[in-house]
Amino acid sequence: MPEILVVGGGAAGMMAALHAARGGASVTLLEKNEKLGKKLYITGKGRCNLTNDCDRDTFLSNVSRNPRFLYGALSCFSPADMMALLESARCPVTVQRGRRVFPASEKASDVTKALTSLLRSAGVRICLNTAVLSLETENGRISAVRTAGGGRIPCDAVILCTGGMSYPSTGSTGDGYRFAAEAGHTLTSPAPVLVGLETAEDWPRGLQGLSLKNVTLTLMNGRKELWSELGEMLFTHFGVSGPLVLEASCHLPDPPSRASLLLDLKPGLTPEQLDARLQRDFSASGRKMLQSVLSSLLPSRLADLFPQLCGLPGTVQCSQITGAQRRRLGETLKALPLSVRSPRPLAEAIVTRGGVNTREVDPASMRSRLIPNLYFAGELLDVDVHTGGYNLQIAWSTGALAGQSCLRNPEEL
Repeated sequence: MPEILVVGGGAAGMMAALHAARGGASVTLLEKNEKLGKKLYITGKGRCNLTNDCDRDTFLSNVSRNPRFLYGALSCFSPADMMALLESARCPVTVQRGRRVFPASEKASDVTKALTSLLRSAGVRICLNTAVLSLETENGRISAVRTAGGGRIPCDAVILCTGGMSYPSTGSTGDGYRFAAEAGHTLTSPAPVLVGLETAEDWPRGLQGLSLKNVTLTLMNGRKELWSELGEMLFTHFGVSGPLVLEASCHLPDPPSRASLLLDLKPGLTPEQLDARLQRDFSASGRKMLQSVLSSLLPSRLADLFPQLCGLPGTVQCSQITGAQRRRLGETLKALPLSVRSPRPLAEAIVTRGGVNTREVDPASMRSRLIPNLYFAGELLDVDVHTGGYNLQIAWSTGALAGQSCLRNPEEL
Protein backbone atom coordinates (compact mmCIF):
# COMPACT_ATOMS: atom_id res chain seq x y z
CA MET A 1 0.00 0.00 0.00
CA PRO A 2 1.67 3.27 -1.13
CA GLU A 3 2.32 5.92 1.51
CA ILE A 4 1.00 9.27 0.30
CA LEU A 5 1.69 12.55 2.09
CA VAL A 6 -0.60 15.50 1.39
CA VAL A 7 0.90 18.82 2.50
CA GLY A 8 -1.78 21.41 3.26
CA GLY A 9 -5.25 20.82 4.67
CA GLY A 10 -7.22 23.37 2.69
CA ALA A 11 -9.75 22.68 -0.05
CA ALA A 12 -7.28 21.06 -2.46
CA GLY A 13 -5.52 19.09 0.28
CA MET A 14 -8.70 17.64 1.74
CA MET A 15 -9.90 16.57 -1.69
CA ALA A 16 -6.54 15.06 -2.66
CA ALA A 17 -6.33 13.11 0.58
CA LEU A 18 -9.90 11.84 0.25
CA HIS A 19 -9.48 10.56 -3.29
CA ALA A 20 -6.09 8.98 -2.63
CA ALA A 21 -7.46 7.19 0.45
CA ARG A 22 -10.56 6.01 -1.38
CA GLY A 23 -8.25 4.63 -4.05
CA GLY A 24 -6.52 2.40 -1.52
CA ALA A 25 -3.50 4.44 -0.42
CA SER A 26 -2.28 4.99 3.10
CA VAL A 27 -2.69 8.77 3.38
CA THR A 28 -1.38 11.28 5.89
CA LEU A 29 -2.66 14.87 5.68
CA LEU A 30 -0.26 17.42 7.18
CA GLU A 31 -1.73 20.80 8.20
CA LYS A 32 0.22 23.48 10.04
CA ASN A 33 -2.91 25.17 11.44
CA GLU A 34 -4.99 24.00 14.37
CA LYS A 35 -7.85 22.96 12.06
CA LEU A 36 -8.53 21.97 8.47
CA GLY A 37 -9.96 24.31 5.86
CA LYS A 38 -9.13 27.50 7.67
CA LYS A 39 -9.43 29.65 4.53
CA LEU A 40 -12.82 28.13 3.75
CA TYR A 41 -14.24 29.89 6.79
CA ILE A 42 -13.82 33.32 5.17
CA THR A 43 -14.94 32.51 1.63
CA GLY A 44 -18.21 34.02 0.51
CA LYS A 45 -18.19 36.25 3.61
CA GLY A 46 -18.33 33.15 5.79
CA ARG A 47 -21.08 31.54 3.73
CA CYS A 48 -18.61 29.54 1.57
CA ASN A 49 -19.32 29.97 -2.14
CA LEU A 50 -18.04 26.45 -2.74
CA THR A 51 -18.53 26.09 -6.51
CA ASN A 52 -20.52 27.27 -9.51
CA ASP A 53 -23.30 25.15 -10.97
CA CYS A 54 -22.15 25.21 -14.60
CA ASP A 55 -20.84 22.83 -17.25
CA ARG A 56 -17.17 22.43 -18.11
CA ASP A 57 -17.13 24.77 -21.12
CA THR A 58 -18.85 27.56 -19.19
CA PHE A 59 -16.41 27.05 -16.35
CA LEU A 60 -13.39 27.25 -18.63
CA SER A 61 -14.72 30.46 -20.19
CA ASN A 62 -14.36 32.04 -16.73
CA VAL A 63 -10.73 31.00 -16.30
CA SER A 64 -8.46 33.97 -16.85
CA ARG A 65 -5.11 32.13 -16.91
CA ASN A 66 -4.24 28.77 -18.49
CA PRO A 67 -7.81 27.46 -18.97
CA ARG A 68 -6.80 24.45 -21.11
CA PHE A 69 -4.67 23.16 -18.26
CA LEU A 70 -7.83 22.53 -16.22
CA TYR A 71 -9.69 20.45 -18.82
CA GLY A 72 -8.58 17.13 -17.33
CA ALA A 73 -9.19 18.17 -13.74
CA LEU A 74 -12.74 19.35 -14.45
CA SER A 75 -13.42 16.18 -16.41
CA CYS A 76 -12.23 14.17 -13.41
CA PHE A 77 -14.23 16.06 -10.80
CA SER A 78 -16.87 18.56 -11.87
CA PRO A 79 -18.98 21.10 -9.96
CA ALA A 80 -21.84 18.57 -10.09
CA ASP A 81 -19.54 15.98 -8.50
CA MET A 82 -18.68 18.38 -5.69
CA MET A 83 -22.31 19.15 -5.02
CA ALA A 84 -23.16 15.44 -4.97
CA LEU A 85 -20.24 14.69 -2.62
CA LEU A 86 -21.46 17.21 -0.05
CA GLU A 87 -25.05 16.04 -0.36
CA SER A 88 -23.84 12.48 0.32
CA ALA A 89 -22.11 13.78 3.47
CA ARG A 90 -25.38 15.29 4.74
CA CYS A 91 -24.37 18.81 3.81
CA PRO A 92 -27.13 19.96 1.44
CA VAL A 93 -26.33 22.77 -0.96
CA THR A 94 -28.29 25.58 -2.59
CA VAL A 95 -27.81 27.37 -5.91
CA GLN A 96 -28.18 31.14 -5.79
CA ARG A 97 -27.79 34.14 -8.09
CA GLY A 98 -25.14 33.71 -10.76
CA ARG A 99 -25.25 29.91 -10.29
CA ARG A 100 -23.20 30.35 -7.12
CA VAL A 101 -23.42 27.31 -4.85
CA PHE A 102 -23.48 27.55 -1.04
CA PRO A 103 -24.18 25.11 1.77
CA ALA A 104 -27.91 25.30 2.49
CA SER A 105 -27.08 26.43 6.03
CA GLU A 106 -24.87 29.20 4.60
CA LYS A 107 -22.24 28.21 7.15
CA ALA A 108 -18.73 27.49 5.89
CA SER A 109 -18.11 25.37 8.96
CA ASP A 110 -20.64 22.82 7.71
CA VAL A 111 -18.57 22.23 4.57
CA THR A 112 -15.40 21.67 6.58
CA LYS A 113 -17.20 19.38 9.02
CA ALA A 114 -18.61 17.29 6.18
CA LEU A 115 -15.24 16.92 4.47
CA THR A 116 -13.47 16.11 7.74
CA SER A 117 -16.02 13.39 8.39
CA LEU A 118 -15.42 11.94 4.92
CA LEU A 119 -11.65 11.99 5.48
CA ARG A 120 -11.91 10.13 8.77
CA SER A 121 -14.28 7.58 7.26
CA ALA A 122 -11.77 6.97 4.46
CA GLY A 123 -9.01 6.35 6.99
CA VAL A 124 -6.93 9.47 6.38
CA ARG A 125 -4.51 10.29 9.19
CA ILE A 126 -4.92 13.99 9.97
CA CYS A 127 -1.93 15.69 11.59
CA LEU A 128 -2.76 19.22 12.74
CA ASN A 129 -0.23 21.78 14.01
CA THR A 130 2.34 20.06 11.81
CA ALA A 131 4.40 22.45 9.70
CA VAL A 132 6.44 21.02 6.85
CA LEU A 133 9.88 22.60 6.52
CA SER A 134 11.26 20.88 3.42
CA LEU A 135 11.03 18.01 0.98
CA GLU A 136 13.79 15.41 1.03
CA THR A 137 14.90 14.04 -2.35
CA GLU A 138 16.86 10.91 -3.23
CA ASN A 139 17.74 9.72 -6.73
CA GLY A 140 15.52 12.34 -8.31
CA ARG A 141 12.44 11.44 -6.24
CA ILE A 142 10.81 12.70 -3.04
CA SER A 143 11.73 10.27 -0.26
CA ALA A 144 10.41 12.11 2.83
CA VAL A 145 9.31 15.44 4.26
CA ARG A 146 10.91 17.23 7.18
CA THR A 147 8.64 18.80 9.76
CA ALA A 148 9.13 21.41 12.46
CA GLY A 149 10.69 19.91 15.54
CA GLY A 150 13.04 17.67 13.56
CA GLY A 151 10.51 15.08 12.41
CA ARG A 152 11.00 13.06 9.23
CA ILE A 153 8.12 11.29 7.48
CA PRO A 154 9.05 8.89 4.65
CA CYS A 155 6.70 8.54 1.71
CA ASP A 156 6.11 7.11 -1.75
CA ALA A 157 4.59 10.32 -3.12
CA VAL A 158 3.81 13.88 -2.06
CA ILE A 159 0.90 16.09 -3.10
CA LEU A 160 1.58 19.77 -2.44
CA CYS A 161 -1.58 21.75 -1.64
CA THR A 162 -0.15 24.64 0.35
CA GLY A 163 -2.09 27.47 -1.31
CA GLY A 164 -0.76 30.82 -2.46
CA MET A 165 0.16 33.91 -0.46
CA SER A 166 -3.21 35.60 0.03
CA TYR A 167 -4.65 35.83 3.54
CA PRO A 168 -1.41 34.68 5.25
CA SER A 169 -3.27 34.51 8.58
CA THR A 170 -4.93 31.35 7.23
CA GLY A 171 -1.58 29.70 6.64
CA SER A 172 -1.03 30.68 2.99
CA THR A 173 2.48 32.00 3.43
CA GLY A 174 4.10 30.77 0.21
CA ASP A 175 5.73 27.64 1.62
CA GLY A 176 4.75 25.62 -1.45
CA TYR A 177 6.51 28.02 -3.77
CA ARG A 178 9.75 27.40 -1.92
CA PHE A 179 9.24 23.64 -1.96
CA ALA A 180 8.53 23.72 -5.70
CA ALA A 181 11.55 25.92 -6.46
CA GLU A 182 13.83 23.68 -4.40
CA ALA A 183 12.54 20.74 -6.46
CA GLY A 184 13.61 22.54 -9.64
CA HIS A 185 10.33 24.10 -10.73
CA THR A 186 10.07 27.61 -12.12
CA LEU A 187 7.49 30.03 -10.76
CA THR A 188 5.42 32.85 -12.17
CA SER A 189 5.80 35.69 -9.68
CA PRO A 190 2.85 35.79 -7.26
CA ALA A 191 0.51 38.78 -7.63
CA PRO A 192 -2.79 39.78 -6.04
CA VAL A 193 -6.09 39.14 -7.82
CA LEU A 194 -9.68 39.49 -6.64
CA VAL A 195 -8.53 42.43 -4.57
CA GLY A 196 -9.47 46.04 -3.87
CA LEU A 197 -7.98 48.86 -5.94
CA GLU A 198 -6.22 51.98 -4.69
CA THR A 199 -7.26 55.16 -6.48
CA ALA A 200 -5.24 58.26 -7.25
CA GLU A 201 -8.19 60.41 -6.19
CA ASP A 202 -8.71 61.10 -2.50
CA TRP A 203 -12.48 61.67 -2.55
CA PRO A 204 -13.45 57.94 -2.35
CA ARG A 205 -11.80 57.82 1.07
CA GLY A 206 -14.27 60.41 2.31
CA LEU A 207 -17.06 58.02 1.39
CA GLN A 208 -15.53 55.08 3.27
CA GLY A 209 -18.15 52.44 4.02
CA LEU A 210 -20.65 53.62 1.39
CA SER A 211 -21.94 50.76 -0.76
CA LEU A 212 -23.46 51.32 -4.19
CA LYS A 213 -25.85 48.79 -5.72
CA ASN A 214 -27.00 48.41 -9.32
CA VAL A 215 -24.20 50.48 -10.81
CA THR A 216 -22.04 49.64 -13.81
CA LEU A 217 -18.26 49.64 -13.48
CA THR A 218 -16.06 49.73 -16.58
CA LEU A 219 -12.31 49.09 -16.60
CA MET A 220 -10.31 50.99 -19.21
CA ASN A 221 -6.70 50.73 -20.36
CA GLY A 222 -6.17 54.09 -21.98
CA ARG A 223 -9.07 54.33 -24.41
CA LYS A 224 -9.56 50.58 -24.66
CA GLU A 225 -12.40 48.99 -22.70
CA LEU A 226 -11.21 45.81 -20.94
CA TRP A 227 -14.28 44.84 -18.92
CA SER A 228 -17.68 46.13 -17.80
CA GLU A 229 -20.37 44.76 -15.49
CA LEU A 230 -23.44 45.71 -13.44
CA GLY A 231 -23.40 45.04 -9.72
CA GLU A 232 -22.29 46.31 -6.33
CA MET A 233 -19.18 48.14 -5.12
CA LEU A 234 -17.83 49.79 -1.99
CA PHE A 235 -15.83 52.92 -1.17
CA THR A 236 -12.98 52.32 1.28
CA HIS A 237 -10.12 54.04 3.08
CA PHE A 238 -7.82 53.24 0.15
CA GLY A 239 -10.16 53.63 -2.81
CA VAL A 240 -12.72 51.08 -3.97
CA SER A 241 -13.60 47.45 -3.32
CA GLY A 242 -16.66 45.20 -3.34
CA PRO A 243 -17.78 42.53 -5.84
CA LEU A 244 -17.46 44.66 -8.99
CA VAL A 245 -14.01 45.92 -8.09
CA LEU A 246 -12.74 42.47 -7.13
CA GLU A 247 -13.85 41.17 -10.52
CA ALA A 248 -12.30 44.17 -12.29
CA SER A 249 -8.96 43.35 -10.65
CA CYS A 250 -8.91 40.07 -12.60
CA HIS A 251 -8.71 42.09 -15.82
CA LEU A 252 -6.24 44.72 -14.63
CA PRO A 253 -3.46 45.33 -17.20
CA ASP A 254 0.17 44.83 -16.21
CA PRO A 255 1.44 47.38 -15.44
CA PRO A 256 -1.75 49.18 -14.36
CA SER A 257 -0.34 52.67 -15.00
CA ARG A 258 -2.88 53.50 -17.73
CA ALA A 259 -5.83 51.77 -16.06
CA SER A 260 -8.90 53.71 -15.04
CA LEU A 261 -12.46 53.05 -13.93
CA LEU A 262 -15.67 54.61 -15.21
CA LEU A 263 -18.64 54.42 -12.86
CA ASP A 264 -22.15 54.64 -14.31
CA LEU A 265 -24.31 55.65 -11.36
CA LYS A 266 -27.55 55.46 -13.39
CA PRO A 267 -27.20 52.49 -15.77
CA GLY A 268 -30.98 52.16 -16.08
CA LEU A 269 -31.25 55.53 -17.84
CA THR A 270 -29.90 56.54 -21.22
CA PRO A 271 -28.03 59.88 -21.37
CA GLU A 272 -31.12 61.43 -22.96
CA GLN A 273 -33.46 60.05 -20.30
CA LEU A 274 -31.15 61.21 -17.54
CA ASP A 275 -30.94 64.73 -18.97
CA ALA A 276 -34.72 64.89 -19.18
CA ARG A 277 -34.92 63.75 -15.56
CA LEU A 278 -32.50 66.45 -14.47
CA GLN A 279 -34.45 69.11 -16.36
CA ARG A 280 -37.69 68.07 -14.65
CA ASP A 281 -36.08 67.98 -11.21
CA PHE A 282 -34.42 71.37 -11.63
CA SER A 283 -37.62 72.98 -12.94
CA ALA A 284 -39.64 71.64 -10.02
CA SER A 285 -37.01 72.65 -7.44
CA GLY A 286 -35.67 75.95 -8.72
CA ARG A 287 -34.85 77.42 -5.31
CA LYS A 288 -33.43 74.24 -3.80
CA MET A 289 -29.70 73.63 -3.59
CA LEU A 290 -28.19 71.25 -6.12
CA GLN A 291 -26.91 68.75 -3.52
CA SER A 292 -30.42 68.57 -2.04
CA VAL A 293 -32.00 67.71 -5.39
CA LEU A 294 -29.29 65.17 -6.22
CA SER A 295 -30.21 63.22 -3.07
CA SER A 296 -33.19 61.86 -5.03
CA LEU A 297 -30.72 60.30 -7.47
CA LEU A 298 -27.82 59.37 -5.21
CA PRO A 299 -27.10 58.32 -1.62
CA SER A 300 -26.96 61.46 0.53
CA ARG A 301 -23.23 61.28 1.23
CA LEU A 302 -22.44 61.01 -2.46
CA ALA A 303 -25.05 63.65 -3.35
CA ASP A 304 -23.32 66.14 -1.04
CA LEU A 305 -19.96 65.50 -2.72
CA PHE A 306 -21.07 65.06 -6.31
CA PRO A 307 -21.34 68.75 -7.33
CA GLN A 308 -17.68 69.24 -6.42
CA LEU A 309 -16.74 66.32 -8.69
CA CYS A 310 -18.44 68.24 -11.51
CA GLY A 311 -16.78 71.54 -10.63
CA LEU A 312 -19.93 73.08 -9.13
CA PRO A 313 -20.76 74.34 -5.63
CA GLY A 314 -23.30 72.14 -3.90
CA THR A 315 -25.13 75.18 -2.60
CA VAL A 316 -25.93 76.56 -6.04
CA GLN A 317 -29.67 76.88 -6.67
CA CYS A 318 -31.06 74.65 -9.41
CA SER A 319 -32.55 77.65 -11.24
CA GLN A 320 -29.03 79.05 -11.68
CA ILE A 321 -27.59 75.96 -13.36
CA THR A 322 -26.83 76.46 -17.05
CA GLY A 323 -27.53 73.92 -19.78
CA ALA A 324 -23.82 73.19 -20.13
CA GLN A 325 -23.51 72.57 -16.38
CA ARG A 326 -26.55 70.28 -16.43
CA ARG A 327 -25.07 68.26 -19.28
CA ARG A 328 -21.78 68.01 -17.35
CA LEU A 329 -23.71 66.63 -14.37
CA GLY A 330 -25.38 64.07 -16.59
CA GLU A 331 -22.13 63.01 -18.25
CA THR A 332 -20.46 62.53 -14.87
CA LEU A 333 -23.41 60.54 -13.52
CA LYS A 334 -22.98 58.21 -16.49
CA ALA A 335 -19.17 58.04 -16.41
CA LEU A 336 -17.61 59.12 -13.12
CA PRO A 337 -13.83 58.60 -13.62
CA LEU A 338 -11.37 57.05 -11.19
CA SER A 339 -7.67 56.50 -11.80
CA VAL A 340 -6.23 53.17 -10.61
CA ARG A 341 -3.01 53.62 -8.71
CA SER A 342 -2.43 49.96 -7.85
CA PRO A 343 -4.08 46.81 -6.54
CA ARG A 344 -4.03 46.32 -2.79
CA PRO A 345 -1.27 44.14 -1.28
CA LEU A 346 -1.17 40.40 -1.88
CA ALA A 347 -1.97 39.71 1.76
CA GLU A 348 -5.43 41.26 1.21
CA ALA A 349 -6.20 39.41 -2.03
CA ILE A 350 -8.74 36.61 -2.14
CA VAL A 351 -6.58 34.72 -4.65
CA THR A 352 -2.92 34.63 -5.64
CA ARG A 353 -2.18 34.91 -9.34
CA GLY A 354 1.02 33.14 -10.39
CA GLY A 355 2.70 30.07 -8.95
CA VAL A 356 4.06 26.82 -10.34
CA ASN A 357 4.50 26.99 -14.11
CA THR A 358 1.76 24.80 -15.60
CA ARG A 359 4.08 23.70 -18.43
CA GLU A 360 6.03 21.76 -15.82
CA VAL A 361 2.93 19.90 -14.58
CA ASP A 362 1.06 17.16 -16.47
CA PRO A 363 -2.55 18.40 -16.81
CA ALA A 364 -3.84 14.83 -17.09
CA SER A 365 -2.53 13.90 -13.63
CA MET A 366 -1.23 17.03 -11.81
CA ARG A 367 2.12 15.23 -11.62
CA SER A 368 5.38 17.15 -11.83
CA ARG A 369 7.20 16.67 -15.12
CA LEU A 370 10.48 17.02 -13.20
CA ILE A 371 9.93 14.82 -10.12
CA PRO A 372 7.92 11.64 -10.88
CA ASN A 373 6.32 11.29 -7.43
CA LEU A 374 5.50 14.95 -6.77
CA TYR A 375 2.02 16.35 -7.45
CA PHE A 376 0.48 19.82 -7.23
CA ALA A 377 -3.08 21.03 -6.61
CA GLY A 378 -5.00 24.21 -5.86
CA GLU A 379 -3.85 27.80 -5.66
CA LEU A 380 -0.20 26.79 -5.77
CA LEU A 381 -0.62 26.37 -9.55
CA ASP A 382 -0.54 29.31 -11.94
CA VAL A 383 -4.27 29.30 -12.71
CA ASP A 384 -7.00 31.65 -11.51
CA VAL A 385 -10.54 32.53 -12.43
CA HIS A 386 -13.28 35.08 -11.84
CA THR A 387 -15.49 35.33 -8.76
CA GLY A 388 -18.45 33.02 -8.32
CA GLY A 389 -17.11 29.82 -6.74
CA TYR A 390 -14.73 28.97 -9.57
CA ASN A 391 -11.50 29.24 -7.59
CA LEU A 392 -12.64 26.76 -4.95
CA GLN A 393 -13.76 24.36 -7.67
CA ILE A 394 -10.25 24.50 -9.14
CA ALA A 395 -8.97 23.39 -5.74
CA TRP A 396 -11.54 20.57 -5.52
CA SER A 397 -10.89 19.39 -9.09
CA THR A 398 -7.09 19.54 -9.15
CA GLY A 399 -6.97 17.96 -5.69
CA ALA A 400 -9.24 15.11 -6.74
CA LEU A 401 -7.20 14.47 -9.90
CA ALA A 402 -3.90 14.51 -8.02
CA GLY A 403 -5.28 12.15 -5.38
CA GLN A 404 -6.47 9.67 -8.00
CA SER A 405 -3.38 10.01 -10.19
CA CYS A 406 -0.83 9.18 -7.54
CA LEU A 407 -2.26 5.63 -7.54
CA ARG A 408 -2.43 4.99 -11.28
CA ASN A 409 1.02 3.45 -11.57
CA PRO A 410 1.84 2.07 -8.12
CA GLU A 411 4.93 0.32 -9.49
CA GLU A 412 6.44 3.76 -10.14
CA LEU A 413 5.93 4.94 -6.57
